[in-house]
Amino acid sequence: MDLEAAKKLIKKYTAGHADFVARAAEGERYYRVQNDILFRPAKKGAEQETIDAVNPLRQADNRIPFSFYKLLVNQKAGYMFTAPPLFDVGSDELNKIIADTLGDTYARKCKDLCVNASNAGVAWLHYWMDSEKGFRYGVVPSYEIIPVWSHKLDKELLAVLRVYKDFDDVGDEWDIYEYWTADLCETFRKKSADDIMTGLQFCPMFIDFYNAGLSDAENQIRHNYGRVPFIPFFNNNTSSRDLDDTKKLIDSYDKTFSGFVDDLEDIQEIIFILTNYGGENLQEFLKDLKYYKAIQVDSSGDGDKSGVSTLNIDIPVEARKTLLEITRKAIFDTGQGVDPQQQGLDSTSGEAMKFLYALLEIKAGLMETEFRIGFGELVRAIAQAHGQTVKFITQTWTRTSIRNDAELASMCSQSVGIISNKTIIKNHPFVENAEQEEAQLQKEKEEAAAQLNGYNGLFNGEGGDNDDV
Repeated sequence: MDLEAAKKLIKKYTAGHADFVARAAEGERYYRVQNDILFRPAKKGAEQETIDAVNPLRQADNRIPFSFYKLLVNQKAGYMFTAPPLFDVGSDELNKIIADTLGDTYARKCKDLCVNASNAGVAWLHYWMDSEKGFRYGVVPSYEIIPVWSHKLDKELLAVLRVYKDFDDVGDEWDIYEYWTADLCETFRKKSADDIMTGLQFCPMFIDFYNAGLSDAENQIRHNYGRVPFIPFFNNNTSSRDLDDTKKLIDSYDKTFSGFVDDLEDIQEIIFILTNYGGENLQEFLKDLKYYKAIQVDSSGDGDKSGVSTLNIDIPVEARKTLLEITRKAIFDTGQGVDPQQQGLDSTSGEAMKFLYALLEIKAGLMETEFRIGFGELVRAIAQAHGQTVKFITQTWTRTSIRNDAELASMCSQSVGIISNKTIIKNHPFVENAEQEEAQLQKEKEEAAAQLNGYNGLFNGEGGDNDDV
Protein backbone atom coordinates (compact mmCIF):
# COMPACT_ATOMS: atom_id res chain seq x y z
CA MET A 1 0.00 0.00 0.00
CA ASP A 2 1.44 3.38 -0.96
CA LEU A 3 1.30 6.43 1.28
CA GLU A 4 -1.61 8.08 -0.50
CA ALA A 5 -3.79 4.98 -0.15
CA ALA A 6 -2.72 4.61 3.49
CA LYS A 7 -3.67 8.23 4.24
CA LYS A 8 -7.15 7.72 2.85
CA LEU A 9 -7.60 4.41 4.66
CA ILE A 10 -6.41 5.73 8.04
CA LYS A 11 -8.47 8.89 7.77
CA LYS A 12 -11.55 6.86 6.85
CA TYR A 13 -11.36 4.44 9.77
CA THR A 14 -10.16 6.85 12.48
CA ALA A 15 -12.89 9.42 11.75
CA GLY A 16 -15.60 7.62 13.71
CA HIS A 17 -13.35 6.01 16.28
CA ALA A 18 -13.22 9.01 18.64
CA ASP A 19 -16.66 8.24 20.13
CA PHE A 20 -15.64 4.67 20.95
CA VAL A 21 -12.39 5.88 22.54
CA ALA A 22 -14.32 8.37 24.68
CA ARG A 23 -16.76 5.72 25.89
CA ALA A 24 -13.98 3.22 26.60
CA ALA A 25 -12.03 5.88 28.51
CA GLU A 26 -15.13 6.75 30.52
CA GLY A 27 -15.68 3.10 31.44
CA GLU A 28 -12.06 2.71 32.51
CA ARG A 29 -12.28 5.97 34.48
CA TYR A 30 -15.27 4.74 36.47
CA TYR A 31 -13.50 1.41 37.03
CA ARG A 32 -10.68 3.41 38.63
CA VAL A 33 -13.31 5.22 40.75
CA GLN A 34 -12.73 8.54 38.96
CA ASN A 35 -16.45 9.30 38.77
CA ASP A 36 -18.01 12.43 37.27
CA ILE A 37 -18.54 13.86 40.76
CA LEU A 38 -14.80 14.56 40.93
CA PHE A 39 -14.92 16.73 37.81
CA ARG A 40 -18.09 18.74 38.35
CA PRO A 41 -17.77 22.56 38.25
CA ALA A 42 -16.88 24.24 41.51
CA LYS A 43 -19.75 25.78 43.45
CA LYS A 44 -18.14 29.22 43.45
CA GLY A 45 -16.68 30.84 40.38
CA ALA A 46 -14.15 33.62 40.07
CA GLU A 47 -16.90 36.20 39.74
CA GLN A 48 -18.36 35.12 43.08
CA GLU A 49 -15.21 35.33 45.15
CA THR A 50 -16.14 38.77 46.57
CA ILE A 51 -19.59 37.54 47.61
CA ASP A 52 -18.31 34.31 49.13
CA ALA A 53 -15.67 36.20 51.07
CA VAL A 54 -18.42 37.79 53.15
CA ASN A 55 -20.81 34.84 53.16
CA PRO A 56 -19.69 31.96 55.35
CA LEU A 57 -22.57 29.71 54.23
CA ARG A 58 -22.40 27.03 51.52
CA GLN A 59 -18.63 26.81 51.36
CA ALA A 60 -18.30 23.01 51.51
CA ASP A 61 -17.68 21.28 48.19
CA ASN A 62 -17.25 17.58 48.93
CA ARG A 63 -16.87 15.24 45.95
CA ILE A 64 -17.08 11.66 47.14
CA PRO A 65 -17.09 8.91 44.49
CA PHE A 66 -18.34 5.42 45.29
CA SER A 67 -16.80 2.30 43.76
CA PHE A 68 -20.05 0.52 42.87
CA TYR A 69 -19.07 0.07 39.23
CA LYS A 70 -15.64 -1.34 40.09
CA LEU A 71 -17.29 -3.76 42.52
CA LEU A 72 -19.77 -4.95 39.89
CA VAL A 73 -17.05 -5.54 37.29
CA ASN A 74 -14.75 -7.27 39.77
CA GLN A 75 -17.62 -9.49 40.90
CA LYS A 76 -18.13 -10.69 37.35
CA ALA A 77 -14.39 -11.14 36.71
CA GLY A 78 -13.89 -13.06 39.94
CA TYR A 79 -17.07 -15.11 39.47
CA MET A 80 -16.10 -16.21 35.96
CA PHE A 81 -12.31 -16.28 35.85
CA THR A 82 -10.88 -17.02 39.29
CA ALA A 83 -10.89 -20.54 37.87
CA PRO A 84 -10.37 -19.84 34.13
CA PRO A 85 -11.90 -22.08 31.41
CA LEU A 86 -10.29 -25.44 30.68
CA PHE A 87 -10.06 -26.93 27.18
CA ASP A 88 -10.22 -30.49 25.93
CA VAL A 89 -9.56 -31.16 22.23
CA GLY A 90 -9.67 -34.94 22.49
CA SER A 91 -5.90 -35.46 22.64
CA ASP A 92 -4.02 -35.53 25.93
CA GLU A 93 -0.81 -34.58 24.16
CA LEU A 94 -2.34 -31.55 22.48
CA ASN A 95 -4.17 -30.62 25.70
CA LYS A 96 -0.81 -30.41 27.45
CA ILE A 97 0.65 -28.29 24.64
CA ILE A 98 -2.31 -25.90 24.85
CA ALA A 99 -2.04 -25.63 28.66
CA ASP A 100 1.72 -24.99 28.47
CA THR A 101 1.25 -22.38 25.75
CA LEU A 102 -1.42 -20.53 27.72
CA GLY A 103 1.08 -20.36 30.57
CA ASP A 104 0.96 -19.09 34.12
CA THR A 105 -0.49 -15.71 33.11
CA TYR A 106 -3.57 -17.25 31.48
CA ALA A 107 -5.89 -16.52 34.42
CA ARG A 108 -4.75 -12.91 34.67
CA LYS A 109 -5.25 -12.35 30.95
CA CYS A 110 -8.74 -13.80 31.21
CA LYS A 111 -9.58 -11.26 33.91
CA ASP A 112 -8.06 -8.47 31.83
CA LEU A 113 -10.27 -9.49 28.90
CA CYS A 114 -13.31 -9.46 31.18
CA VAL A 115 -12.54 -6.00 32.59
CA ASN A 116 -11.77 -4.52 29.15
CA ALA A 117 -14.95 -5.96 27.66
CA SER A 118 -17.00 -4.66 30.58
CA ASN A 119 -15.53 -1.16 30.24
CA ALA A 120 -15.57 -0.83 26.45
CA GLY A 121 -18.08 -3.42 25.21
CA VAL A 122 -15.38 -5.50 23.53
CA ALA A 123 -11.90 -6.73 24.44
CA TRP A 124 -9.15 -7.71 22.00
CA LEU A 125 -6.44 -10.36 22.10
CA HIS A 126 -3.46 -10.37 19.73
CA TYR A 127 -1.26 -13.39 19.04
CA TRP A 128 2.04 -13.76 17.18
CA MET A 129 5.06 -16.05 16.79
CA ASP A 130 8.13 -15.15 18.82
CA SER A 131 11.56 -16.14 17.51
CA GLU A 132 12.54 -17.70 20.86
CA LYS A 133 9.37 -18.47 22.82
CA GLY A 134 7.13 -19.60 19.98
CA PHE A 135 3.41 -18.82 20.15
CA ARG A 136 2.67 -15.71 22.20
CA TYR A 137 -0.50 -13.77 22.95
CA GLY A 138 -1.47 -10.64 24.83
CA VAL A 139 -4.43 -8.40 25.67
CA VAL A 140 -4.56 -5.16 23.66
CA PRO A 141 -6.31 -2.05 25.05
CA SER A 142 -9.71 -1.85 23.40
CA TYR A 143 -9.35 1.79 22.33
CA GLU A 144 -6.29 0.91 20.18
CA ILE A 145 -8.28 -1.39 17.85
CA ILE A 146 -10.37 -0.34 14.85
CA PRO A 147 -11.89 -3.49 13.29
CA VAL A 148 -12.95 -3.85 9.66
CA TRP A 149 -15.91 -6.23 9.41
CA SER A 150 -17.49 -7.87 6.40
CA HIS A 151 -21.12 -7.22 5.57
CA LYS A 152 -21.97 -10.91 5.73
CA LEU A 153 -24.29 -12.29 8.38
CA ASP A 154 -21.39 -14.09 10.09
CA LYS A 155 -19.57 -10.73 10.46
CA GLU A 156 -16.11 -11.92 9.41
CA LEU A 157 -13.10 -9.89 10.58
CA LEU A 158 -11.39 -8.66 7.39
CA ALA A 159 -8.70 -6.42 8.87
CA VAL A 160 -7.61 -4.55 11.98
CA LEU A 161 -6.12 -1.07 12.22
CA ARG A 162 -4.24 -0.74 15.48
CA VAL A 163 -3.47 2.83 16.59
CA TYR A 164 -1.22 3.63 19.54
CA LYS A 165 1.47 6.06 20.65
CA ASP A 166 5.20 5.49 20.99
CA PHE A 167 8.35 7.51 21.67
CA ASP A 168 11.60 7.47 19.74
CA ASP A 169 15.12 7.70 21.12
CA VAL A 170 15.09 11.51 21.21
CA GLY A 171 11.79 11.66 23.07
CA ASP A 172 9.47 12.63 20.19
CA GLU A 173 5.93 11.26 20.42
CA TRP A 174 4.64 9.32 17.41
CA ASP A 175 1.27 7.92 16.40
CA ILE A 176 1.82 4.35 15.13
CA TYR A 177 -0.60 2.69 12.70
CA GLU A 178 -0.52 -1.08 12.12
CA TYR A 179 -2.82 -2.41 9.40
CA TRP A 180 -3.29 -6.19 9.72
CA THR A 181 -4.93 -8.44 7.14
CA ALA A 182 -5.08 -12.23 6.79
CA ASP A 183 -1.55 -12.44 5.38
CA LEU A 184 0.16 -9.06 5.75
CA CYS A 185 0.91 -6.28 8.24
CA GLU A 186 1.84 -2.77 7.11
CA THR A 187 2.98 -0.05 9.48
CA PHE A 188 2.96 3.73 9.24
CA ARG A 189 3.64 6.56 11.63
CA LYS A 190 3.42 10.30 12.07
CA LYS A 191 4.43 12.71 14.78
CA SER A 192 1.53 13.29 17.13
CA ALA A 193 1.50 17.01 16.40
CA ASP A 194 1.35 16.51 12.59
CA ASP A 195 -1.64 16.00 10.34
CA ILE A 196 -2.17 12.61 8.71
CA MET A 197 -2.29 14.01 5.18
CA THR A 198 1.06 15.80 5.52
CA GLY A 199 3.00 13.90 8.19
CA LEU A 200 2.34 10.21 7.51
CA GLN A 201 5.40 8.08 6.62
CA PHE A 202 6.46 4.46 6.48
CA CYS A 203 7.47 2.81 9.76
CA PRO A 204 9.92 -0.15 9.79
CA MET A 205 8.49 -3.21 11.53
CA PHE A 206 9.91 -5.05 14.54
CA ILE A 207 11.19 -8.11 12.69
CA ASP A 208 12.75 -9.83 15.69
CA PHE A 209 9.55 -9.36 17.65
CA TYR A 210 7.22 -10.98 15.13
CA ASN A 211 9.74 -13.42 13.59
CA ALA A 212 8.27 -12.91 10.14
CA GLY A 213 9.75 -12.45 6.70
CA LEU A 214 10.02 -9.03 5.13
CA SER A 215 8.23 -8.20 1.93
CA ASP A 216 9.56 -5.83 -0.67
CA ALA A 217 8.68 -2.75 1.43
CA GLU A 218 10.47 -1.94 4.65
CA ASN A 219 7.22 -1.37 6.51
CA GLN A 220 5.67 -4.75 5.68
CA ILE A 221 5.85 -8.25 7.11
CA ARG A 222 4.07 -11.34 5.88
CA HIS A 223 2.72 -13.97 8.22
CA ASN A 224 1.27 -17.43 7.70
CA TYR A 225 -1.52 -17.32 10.26
CA GLY A 226 -4.18 -17.54 7.57
CA ARG A 227 -6.37 -15.04 9.42
CA VAL A 228 -6.19 -11.63 11.08
CA PRO A 229 -4.26 -12.37 14.30
CA PHE A 230 -6.67 -10.43 16.51
CA ILE A 231 -9.56 -12.03 18.41
CA PRO A 232 -12.58 -10.05 19.67
CA PHE A 233 -14.20 -10.87 23.01
CA PHE A 234 -17.58 -9.16 23.20
CA ASN A 235 -19.11 -8.23 26.53
CA ASN A 236 -22.59 -9.46 25.61
CA ASN A 237 -24.90 -9.99 22.66
CA THR A 238 -25.27 -6.22 22.10
CA SER A 239 -21.57 -5.34 22.62
CA SER A 240 -22.62 -2.79 25.24
CA ARG A 241 -20.53 -1.83 28.24
CA ASP A 242 -21.63 -2.50 31.83
CA LEU A 243 -21.50 1.19 32.76
CA ASP A 244 -24.47 1.99 30.50
CA ASP A 245 -26.92 0.40 32.94
CA THR A 246 -25.67 2.00 36.15
CA LYS A 247 -23.95 5.31 35.40
CA LYS A 248 -26.88 7.63 36.15
CA LEU A 249 -27.70 5.78 39.36
CA ILE A 250 -24.08 5.90 40.53
CA ASP A 251 -23.89 9.62 39.72
CA SER A 252 -27.11 10.21 41.66
CA TYR A 253 -25.76 8.33 44.67
CA ASP A 254 -22.49 10.30 44.56
CA LYS A 255 -24.29 13.65 44.35
CA THR A 256 -26.80 12.82 47.08
CA PHE A 257 -24.17 11.59 49.52
CA SER A 258 -21.75 14.44 48.74
CA GLY A 259 -24.54 17.00 49.11
CA PHE A 260 -25.50 15.50 52.46
CA VAL A 261 -21.92 15.87 53.70
CA ASP A 262 -21.89 19.46 52.41
CA ASP A 263 -24.99 20.24 54.44
CA LEU A 264 -23.51 18.79 57.59
CA GLU A 265 -20.44 20.97 57.18
CA ASP A 266 -22.20 24.16 56.05
CA ILE A 267 -25.37 24.28 58.10
CA GLN A 268 -24.75 24.72 61.82
CA GLU A 269 -27.30 24.15 64.54
CA ILE A 270 -28.07 27.90 64.71
CA ILE A 271 -28.15 30.50 61.93
CA PHE A 272 -28.08 34.20 62.94
CA ILE A 273 -30.66 36.58 61.42
CA LEU A 274 -29.45 40.20 61.53
CA THR A 275 -31.82 43.18 61.32
CA ASN A 276 -30.32 46.69 60.88
CA TYR A 277 -26.88 45.39 61.70
CA GLY A 278 -24.53 48.33 62.31
CA GLY A 279 -21.32 46.66 61.19
CA GLU A 280 -19.74 46.72 57.75
CA ASN A 281 -19.71 43.04 56.86
CA LEU A 282 -20.42 39.54 58.17
CA GLN A 283 -16.82 38.85 59.05
CA GLU A 284 -16.88 41.85 61.40
CA PHE A 285 -20.07 40.43 62.95
CA LEU A 286 -18.42 37.06 63.56
CA LYS A 287 -15.35 38.76 65.01
CA ASP A 288 -17.39 40.95 67.40
CA LEU A 289 -19.54 38.02 68.45
CA LYS A 290 -16.52 35.87 69.20
CA TYR A 291 -14.41 38.52 70.92
CA TYR A 292 -16.89 40.86 72.62
CA LYS A 293 -19.80 38.46 72.98
CA ALA A 294 -21.92 41.37 71.65
CA ILE A 295 -22.77 43.15 68.39
CA GLN A 296 -23.85 46.62 67.34
CA VAL A 297 -27.26 47.27 65.75
CA ASP A 298 -28.96 50.48 64.55
CA SER A 299 -32.38 51.33 65.97
CA SER A 300 -34.87 53.84 64.52
CA GLY A 301 -36.99 54.16 67.64
CA ASP A 302 -40.05 52.56 69.13
CA GLY A 303 -41.46 49.68 67.15
CA ASP A 304 -38.16 48.98 65.44
CA LYS A 305 -37.35 45.29 65.21
CA SER A 306 -33.58 45.75 64.98
CA GLY A 307 -31.54 43.04 66.63
CA VAL A 308 -30.37 39.48 66.25
CA SER A 309 -32.53 36.36 66.12
CA THR A 310 -31.70 32.74 65.41
CA LEU A 311 -33.03 30.09 63.06
CA ASN A 312 -32.72 26.37 63.51
CA ILE A 313 -32.50 24.26 60.33
CA ASP A 314 -33.28 20.55 60.31
CA ILE A 315 -31.52 18.49 57.64
CA PRO A 316 -33.89 15.92 56.05
CA VAL A 317 -31.87 12.92 57.19
CA GLU A 318 -34.56 10.27 56.78
CA ALA A 319 -35.47 11.35 53.26
CA ARG A 320 -31.85 11.21 52.10
CA LYS A 321 -31.28 7.92 53.89
CA THR A 322 -34.27 6.41 52.10
CA LEU A 323 -33.10 7.78 48.74
CA LEU A 324 -29.61 6.34 49.22
CA GLU A 325 -31.03 2.92 50.14
CA ILE A 326 -33.33 2.87 47.11
CA THR A 327 -30.53 4.02 44.79
CA ARG A 328 -28.10 1.43 46.14
CA LYS A 329 -30.60 -1.38 45.59
CA ALA A 330 -31.29 -0.12 42.07
CA ILE A 331 -27.55 -0.06 41.27
CA PHE A 332 -27.14 -3.76 42.09
CA ASP A 333 -30.44 -4.72 40.43
CA THR A 334 -29.76 -2.94 37.13
CA GLY A 335 -26.05 -3.78 37.29
CA GLN A 336 -26.93 -7.46 37.88
CA GLY A 337 -24.60 -7.88 40.81
CA VAL A 338 -24.62 -9.15 44.40
CA ASP A 339 -25.00 -6.53 47.13
CA PRO A 340 -22.58 -7.48 49.93
CA GLN A 341 -24.94 -5.82 52.43
CA GLN A 342 -27.83 -8.09 51.50
CA GLN A 343 -29.26 -9.62 54.66
CA GLY A 344 -31.29 -12.66 55.57
CA LEU A 345 -29.04 -15.37 54.12
CA ASP A 346 -27.30 -16.62 57.24
CA SER A 347 -28.96 -20.04 57.33
CA THR A 348 -29.59 -20.53 53.63
CA SER A 349 -28.97 -23.93 52.06
CA GLY A 350 -26.54 -24.37 49.19
CA GLU A 351 -29.29 -24.78 46.61
CA ALA A 352 -31.24 -21.73 47.77
CA MET A 353 -28.03 -19.72 47.86
CA LYS A 354 -27.93 -19.85 44.06
CA PHE A 355 -30.73 -17.28 43.97
CA LEU A 356 -28.30 -14.76 45.41
CA TYR A 357 -26.28 -15.07 42.20
CA ALA A 358 -29.25 -15.22 39.81
CA LEU A 359 -28.72 -11.79 38.21
CA LEU A 360 -24.93 -12.17 38.16
CA GLU A 361 -25.30 -15.57 36.48
CA ILE A 362 -27.47 -14.05 33.74
CA LYS A 363 -24.85 -11.40 33.04
CA ALA A 364 -22.03 -13.97 33.19
CA GLY A 365 -23.91 -16.28 30.85
CA LEU A 366 -24.18 -13.59 28.17
CA MET A 367 -20.44 -12.94 28.40
CA GLU A 368 -19.58 -16.66 28.40
CA THR A 369 -21.51 -17.17 25.16
CA GLU A 370 -19.40 -14.53 23.42
CA PHE A 371 -16.11 -15.49 25.08
CA ARG A 372 -16.48 -19.15 24.09
CA ILE A 373 -16.13 -18.11 20.45
CA GLY A 374 -12.98 -16.12 21.18
CA PHE A 375 -11.34 -18.84 23.26
CA GLY A 376 -12.19 -21.41 20.58
CA GLU A 377 -10.34 -19.32 18.00
CA LEU A 378 -7.37 -18.94 20.36
CA VAL A 379 -7.12 -22.70 20.95
CA ARG A 380 -7.27 -23.38 17.20
CA ALA A 381 -4.55 -20.79 16.59
CA ILE A 382 -2.31 -22.53 19.16
CA ALA A 383 -2.94 -25.91 17.55
CA GLN A 384 -2.20 -24.49 14.10
CA ALA A 385 1.08 -23.04 15.37
CA HIS A 386 2.07 -26.60 16.37
CA GLY A 387 1.04 -28.09 13.02
CA GLN A 388 -2.23 -29.63 14.21
CA THR A 389 -5.89 -29.10 13.43
CA VAL A 390 -8.70 -29.00 15.97
CA LYS A 391 -12.32 -29.67 15.09
CA PHE A 392 -14.17 -30.02 18.39
CA ILE A 393 -13.29 -28.21 21.61
CA THR A 394 -14.87 -28.96 24.97
CA GLN A 395 -14.75 -25.91 27.23
CA THR A 396 -15.25 -26.33 30.97
CA TRP A 397 -16.27 -23.16 32.79
CA THR A 398 -16.27 -22.92 36.57
CA ARG A 399 -18.06 -20.27 38.62
CA THR A 400 -16.49 -19.05 41.85
CA SER A 401 -19.19 -18.33 44.40
CA ILE A 402 -20.46 -19.22 47.83
CA ARG A 403 -21.56 -22.84 47.49
CA ASN A 404 -22.25 -25.99 49.43
CA ASP A 405 -19.36 -28.32 48.55
CA ALA A 406 -20.96 -31.21 50.42
CA GLU A 407 -23.98 -31.12 48.13
CA LEU A 408 -21.79 -30.99 45.01
CA ALA A 409 -19.62 -33.86 46.20
CA SER A 410 -22.73 -35.89 46.96
CA MET A 411 -24.10 -35.24 43.48
CA CYS A 412 -20.82 -36.42 41.95
CA SER A 413 -20.91 -39.58 44.07
CA GLN A 414 -24.47 -40.33 43.01
CA SER A 415 -23.59 -39.82 39.34
CA VAL A 416 -21.08 -42.70 39.20
CA GLY A 417 -22.19 -45.15 36.52
CA ILE A 418 -24.62 -42.63 35.02
CA ILE A 419 -22.15 -40.26 33.38
CA SER A 420 -18.46 -40.65 32.55
CA ASN A 421 -15.84 -40.52 35.28
CA LYS A 422 -14.08 -37.68 33.45
CA THR A 423 -17.21 -35.51 33.60
CA ILE A 424 -17.58 -36.28 37.30
CA ILE A 425 -13.96 -35.36 37.95
CA LYS A 426 -14.30 -32.08 36.03
CA ASN A 427 -17.32 -31.05 38.09
CA HIS A 428 -16.10 -32.18 41.50
CA PRO A 429 -15.65 -29.16 43.84
CA PHE A 430 -12.18 -30.28 44.95
CA VAL A 431 -10.74 -30.70 41.45
CA GLU A 432 -9.06 -27.81 39.65
CA ASN A 433 -7.36 -29.72 36.80
CA ALA A 434 -9.15 -32.79 35.51
CA GLU A 435 -6.14 -34.16 33.56
CA GLN A 436 -3.85 -33.95 36.59
CA GLU A 437 -6.50 -35.58 38.78
CA GLU A 438 -6.94 -38.46 36.31
CA ALA A 439 -3.17 -38.98 36.19
CA GLN A 440 -2.97 -39.01 39.99
CA LEU A 441 -5.85 -41.51 40.26
CA GLN A 442 -4.16 -43.80 37.74
CA LYS A 443 -0.88 -43.55 39.64
CA GLU A 444 -2.56 -44.44 42.93
CA LYS A 445 -4.31 -47.42 41.31
CA GLU A 446 -1.02 -48.73 39.96
CA GLU A 447 0.66 -48.30 43.35
CA ALA A 448 -2.23 -50.08 45.08
CA ALA A 449 -2.07 -52.93 42.54
CA ALA A 450 1.68 -53.31 43.02
CA GLN A 451 1.24 -53.39 46.80
CA LEU A 452 -1.52 -55.99 46.51
CA ASN A 453 0.69 -58.19 44.33
CA GLY A 454 3.38 -57.99 47.00
CA TYR A 455 0.98 -59.16 49.68
CA ASN A 456 -0.24 -62.02 47.48
CA GLY A 457 3.36 -63.14 46.97
CA LEU A 458 3.92 -63.33 50.72
CA PHE A 459 0.74 -65.35 51.33
CA ASN A 460 1.61 -67.75 48.49
CA GLY A 461 5.07 -68.42 49.97
CA GLU A 462 7.02 -66.54 47.36
CA GLY A 463 10.26 -64.99 48.48
CA GLY A 464 10.30 -66.69 51.97
CA ASP A 465 11.62 -69.85 53.75
CA ASN A 466 8.42 -71.55 54.91
CA ASP A 467 9.35 -75.27 54.41
CA ASP A 468 7.34 -77.75 56.46
CA VAL A 469 9.34 -79.85 58.97
